[in-house]
Amino acid sequence: MNVTASIPLSAATALRSDLSLDGMWEFRHESDAAWREVPVPAPWQILPGLHWSFGRASYRRRFPLPDGWRDREVALHFGAVSELATVRVNGREIGRHEGGYLPFDLVIPTDLLENDNLLEVDAVLPDARDLEPGLNFAEIPHGKQSWYGPQGGIWQSVRVVARHATHIRSLRLDPHWPEGRLELQLALSRPFQGMVAIEVIDPAGQALHSETLHLDADRLSHAMTLPAIVPWSPDSPALYTFRATLRAGDEAMDSCEERFGFRRFESRNGIFYLNDQPFYMRGALDQDYYPDGFGTPPSLELLEDQVRKAKAMGLNLLRCHIKVPDPRYYEVADRLGILIWTEIPNIETFTPQSAPRLQATMEGILARDRNHPSIVIWTLINEDWGTRLREVAEQRTWLVEMFDWLKAEDPLRLVVDNSACFPNYHVKTDINDFHYYRTALDRREEWEALSREFAGAADWTFSHQPEAQWTKQEPLVVSEFGVWGLPDPALLKEADGRDPWWTAYGATWAVGVALPLGIEMRFEELGLDQVFGSFTQFIEKVQWHQFMNLKFEIEDIRSHAPIAGYVVTEFTDVHWEGNGLLDMARNPRVFAKALTHVNTDVVIAPGLRHHAARAGQDIHLDLKVATGGESLPDGVHLEWRLNDDSGTVALPQTGAMEVTGASLTLRAPRVSAPEMAAIEFRVLAPDGRMIAENREALSLHSERSGPARQVRFRTDRPLVGERLLVLGHKEVEAEDAELFVTDMLDGPRIEAIHAGAHYLQIVDQGQRRLRDDTSPRDGPMTIQIEDAPGGTRSEAYFSFPGYALQNRHNTIWRGDWVGNFPWLRRDGVFGHLPGGPLLDLGFARVIPHQVLTHQRSWEFRGRVHAGTVVGWVHRPAAFVIEKRLGRGKLVISTFRLMRDPFDADPTATALWDGLIDLALRP
Repeated sequence: MNVTASIPLSAATALRSDLSLDGMWEFRHESDAAWREVPVPAPWQILPGLHWSFGRASYRRRFPLPDGWRDREVALHFGAVSELATVRVNGREIGRHEGGYLPFDLVIPTDLLENDNLLEVDAVLPDARDLEPGLNFAEIPHGKQSWYGPQGGIWQSVRVVARHATHIRSLRLDPHWPEGRLELQLALSRPFQGMVAIEVIDPAGQALHSETLHLDADRLSHAMTLPAIVPWSPDSPALYTFRATLRAGDEAMDSCEERFGFRRFESRNGIFYLNDQPFYMRGALDQDYYPDGFGTPPSLELLEDQVRKAKAMGLNLLRCHIKVPDPRYYEVADRLGILIWTEIPNIETFTPQSAPRLQATMEGILARDRNHPSIVIWTLINEDWGTRLREVAEQRTWLVEMFDWLKAEDPLRLVVDNSACFPNYHVKTDINDFHYYRTALDRREEWEALSREFAGAADWTFSHQPEAQWTKQEPLVVSEFGVWGLPDPALLKEADGRDPWWTAYGATWAVGVALPLGIEMRFEELGLDQVFGSFTQFIEKVQWHQFMNLKFEIEDIRSHAPIAGYVVTEFTDVHWEGNGLLDMARNPRVFAKALTHVNTDVVIAPGLRHHAARAGQDIHLDLKVATGGESLPDGVHLEWRLNDDSGTVALPQTGAMEVTGASLTLRAPRVSAPEMAAIEFRVLAPDGRMIAENREALSLHSERSGPARQVRFRTDRPLVGERLLVLGHKEVEAEDAELFVTDMLDGPRIEAIHAGAHYLQIVDQGQRRLRDDTSPRDGPMTIQIEDAPGGTRSEAYFSFPGYALQNRHNTIWRGDWVGNFPWLRRDGVFGHLPGGPLLDLGFARVIPHQVLTHQRSWEFRGRVHAGTVVGWVHRPAAFVIEKRLGRGKLVISTFRLMRDPFDADPTATALWDGLIDLALRP
């Protein structure tokens, strides 16, 4: 290869022609003998009746041969066909392709071409049956098709291409920043003697470099150094253009064009760097599903819109999750500026057939996508799906070898071996990332413990087997966490007013709570309008509840300097999974603007130890300021304000990727009535410029001199008796008591209630039953169908009060993934508790770990005073319920009211007052 005088290419004309075959095709699925029309590109599952269909399908359409194409090579280009494609032109098979996410070309033999041509494509998407030898769904890379439904057929664009038989088959560009060195590898369709003219255009559209190279082979490698390189970044997505033209003498035979960017993304000593600047990762998991429920983007405009919304919410990265997206996805990310972490679609089982498919898929991803500067991280395996790393040494070895192969093949990006969660781990990786889900309200202590351990390089993140190679310099990333909100169904309706097709699915997930269909009917059936007002108000409250949890968790992550980033689950809702920052139609949650205060580089983490305070009490804050990729200059200070009180705290000069802070003690102001307040924070530069701001919600309770009236009580629980005395009530003999407080019921007590007694049952933690005198079965053969084996139940259905006590731990009521939405009515005896109706962080110390189940829906219309629903308003359960028997009354509560000394938690005190009033209310 020799370099000759340069030949400018800026005036070169297109040497390839193409004809798009996108549009309506004839289609027939094996389950239906009739032909019908289907749009291409799109999975066939968009058709009614085929939403969850696997199997075989056939496509056909005609295309003309344009004038002037007969003396050129004509090929069909398919963006992707899932999973096995057989292609025929004018009745003759011209090729097959396996791999549902990758592009392929098939040359049409010259003797087959006619002026009008019939194109037929047979597509097979296997399930567990042997539809094709060696092809089984478990052994093909399929990603989240196992969750949200299969995607079969021609789901990316199709075109016919006319080109020279000798043409550029592939182009690899490796740009090195800051050196400005550009390495290229160009592969041809066949050996060629001639020249290739190359040109580089800078981001402003000006010619930067051109030269012509001699070649005498089917490939070419070359390197050049370009001057005054501008780096690519999300803030400045500078893109260069590379053009290459094959020439035989004066004849231009073929040309291609690629856009690329100079950037360096790396890690050093546990910190990410982008172009030598510290980089704090603020990502979201993007499952890359679109409003119709599948993976074909409806338009370029939607892709652009969602990236703009991502950046407006403070995101600088999207983790495209176990999916190979439409190539426009990366083009938009390059052009608008957002980093991408992308992954191989997972298999279901690791076999001699599936392992090579994983590597072949990664090779195809590199061939198609490696020139995109936005892609900075690859993942090989997600959460041990398809592998068994803890048990099988051979698979750990395979993963190490795959990691080493990919690092050698693409040294410009970071590689994750297994994006881990409990109980799996890493073996060899560039990033020590981990997934854990806890809600801030229900499991605050667990969340804080996990983050604290993770920041301390927890040994549960890595294998301790001989194959493991842990340097402890890998950046720590919480790469999945999050909580549910719910979208507004009214914003997702079809044009004709119908619900999207996917709302009918989800009942097989999470014991049925993931089924969207009928949510408004369930809301109405439970009478939750009495609690929340309208259904629309309920949805809005649920979304703010999602924000409250996310805000706390992000702030806690940012409080730990060793953690280098996070990835929120997730960017958009997907079908029944309602934890997105956007819904499936790309409507932002109500908190989108508020999210930017914590989803940014410099973040104020208030560190409020308790989110409820009584007038005059101390409010303790372990306040932190995390810098991310920025730094704090000398003279920076923090201002805070709570009602009419305010103060200033000087902050030290702080470098990037560090955490500074101070311990603050504020005095809760006096309020005439309980209210929700906000502590406001601002970090200001010496010149008054605002660097960061935040606000923290706080429940303020007014002074309490004693109960509204003194109650005569009797209890069999000494500690409860002490609490009631401190609350201002009087303990008397049983015959003089107007209220009996206990943790357990029995026959005599039930008889006393029937005769007119009022009982308050405060369930003790760890308690398993409401009564201790009933059989675990209704009789020899139970007539009640229960979840427990053998029809057993903790409460007999025909025994008063007829409710079951259920621990939330290890059940769907725990709320770690599919969200719980706990509430307390504020229109009666609990009207003196501020906020609501959903519980806020002021309830974190009393939130029940047990629920009462087996209520009938009508009981939520006044009898249930606090409770929860799960997911799309399923599995209603109670925290506080009242029930009458004869002339008496029983109130049961599962709130944890005995954790703290009297009034250390004013929320607990307020609940005690309300429960006593409720139990005595006629």
